[in-house]
Amino acid sequence: MWSLAAAGAGIALVSGLLGGAIVHWTADSKAAAGGAVTSCAASTVAEDVLPAVVTLMVSNGSTGGNGSGSIIRSGGHILTNDHVISPAGSTGTIDVLYSGGQTVRATVVGRAPRVDLAVVKADPPRGASTITIGRSAPLRVGQPVVALGSPLGLSGTVTTGIVSALGRDVPVPADGGETAVLPGAIQTDAAINPGNSGGALVDCAGALVGVNTAIATVPSASGDAGGGSVGIGFAVPVDVAMMVADQLIAQGRFSPPYVGVSVAPIPAAIADRFGLTHGLFVQAVTPAGPAQQAGLRPGDIITAVERRAAIGSDSLFLATLTKQPGDRVAVEYTRAGTAEQTTITLGSPP
Repeated sequence: MWSLAAAGAGIALVSGLLGGAIVHWTADSKAAAGGAVTSCAASTVAEDVLPAVVTLMVSNGSTGGNGSGSIIRSGGHILTNDHVISPAGSTGTIDVLYSGGQTVRATVVGRAPRVDLAVVKADPPRGASTITIGRSAPLRVGQPVVALGSPLGLSGTVTTGIVSALGRDVPVPADGGETAVLPGAIQTDAAINPGNSGGALVDCAGALVGVNTAIATVPSASGDAGGGSVGIGFAVPVDVAMMVADQLIAQGRFSPPYVGVSVAPIPAAIADRFGLTHGLFVQAVTPAGPAQQAGLRPGDIITAVERRAAIGSDSLFLATLTKQPGDRVAVEYTRAGTAEQTTITLGSPP
């Protein structure tokens, strides 16, 4: 586990309203492929993609901000970050500024605060287009990418860079003092600044590969977090983002498969007693739920999920995020100091 805070840096969301947090992640970064890295033809990408990228202007009385979004369906569905639209609350407004200069009022289709994603809908004007949906799974470190959005409210801004790393699980601030997580985030050095949140990260073919969400910041001389890009940005992979978006459009909410267990970080006293350096303490299991049927009991300590160490409290959530009810998840745990293994068959959300 590594923390940017150790290097004197922090993490900031990149909507018009900023928040601070510490980044922790486990990384499965892949080495860059051999050979020289080539850049995208940014002018061609911009011409193709900008008509599908919008600016979102959010207001709720004296508060508000701006961010970005991508039109993902011809009916006007726009994918963005939850933190971009959350300042509107239940009484504010969300206006969409299209590349042609038209402004249209939007409505919220659904929100997924835990992964900082949301979908809004507005009637698209003539000239607006939908973005091509790519895939994030084939991305490689060193691959060129282009970021498009509205940093500082400057609509139609285009920057270029590369995929710097893959597989970052990045915590970011969410509503009500909660923490969201960017699962398996793409790290890029394409310049991303406040206002880029929710905007498109695309490959050289102009296909969406990520949703730009957060940047690392360095404290200023006064000790406050800086607000500009330092070459470390994070985007939610499109494979995750579109799975969430499809659920939001179909159901109005996002519900990962059901596990039926309540966990917390392992208490220090228990960790010391059994010589454990990490784990999730099982606080409760739902009667007849998937976890209980797999044999888990309160007091067990989950040490790994799908062969990855259970380091953070989001380990179970991240492991099940892209799975379906009926899928099976391998779990390693200890009970009274004895190592055990089981498989949880995921259930449908209640």
